[in-house]
Amino acid sequence: MAIQKGRSPFDRLKQMFDRSDLRCPECGYVDVEGGWRVTTTGSRVRYQHVCPKCNAIDTKEVRLE
Repeated sequence: MAIQKGRSPFDRLKQMFDRSDLRCPECGYVDVEGGWRVTTTGSRVRYQHVCPKCNAIDTKEVRLE
């Protein structure tokens, strides 16, 4: 993976999820046009993808210490 200057590590992680991790763990649907939503609480960065077929929410979280 090429490193893109001017992007934060969190932006790069979101891009990686957007490219490779859009299969719903509940129903198996692959959302080729979807993406991950990013929210933060300061010490946690949460990535969420909502399946457009079954509305299951897949969550990945990074905790900062």
